[in-house]
Amino acid sequence: MALDKHGIAKRIAQELQDGFYVNLGIGIPTLVANYIPAGINVELQSENGLLGMGPFPYEFEVDADLINAGKQTVTTLPGSSLFSSADSFAMIRGEHIDLTILGAMEVSERGDIANWKIPGKMVKGMGGAMDLVASAKNIIVAMQHTSRDGQSKLLPECTLPLTGLHCVKKVVTDLAVLDISSDGFLLRERAPGVTIAQIQQATAGKLIVPDYVPEIKI
Repeated sequence: MALDKHGIAKRIAQELQDGFYVNLGIGIPTLVANYIPAGINVELQSENGLLGMGPFPYEFEVDADLINAGKQTVTTLPGSSLFSSADSFAMIRGEHIDLTILGAMEVSERGDIANWKIPGKMVKGMGGAMDLVASAKNIIVAMQHTSRDGQSKLLPECTLPLTGLHCVKKVVTDLAVLDISSDGFLLRERAPGVTIAQIQQATAGKLIVPDYVPEIKI
């Protein structure tokens, strides 16, 4: 059974380490804030100028002035701070972010990422994606394995305009967890009930399959 977007976020949350400074991109990555494991303290950063972001608010907690980079209302934690986007990007460009979690339209087998523009469609701008991929120490992508029409989004080469080259370290999809290796997509885990054959069929890029591939546990 393929993971839903919350399952993807829960699995990525297992990658968090105590003391990390983490940037959450728009879309599925924002859900990671709701699934931080017990005993793990991380500082969530939003590039519009917030450090110490908490989980999404309940209806009675909503404050329209507190938003993330995707313009969703968020909460703050004790000790959080608000500052200008200039200071925020200085933090990003200064390589002070330990982990960046981004959504993507496409990822190549070499770790290239395309996540900001589809030619011919209106976009609001690239946001902080290009700064993040150029400066982050570790990038994990949260995405669907295939498009709505069943086409693979894990490719030999990206077809959409690139956000960054050779920067993605790990991809977590609704079907699998994959590391970017020198040889291609290295299959680490598979979604519960999903077969290796299904993952192979859904992956256009080169897929390396170890002898044993455990199921994702969330």
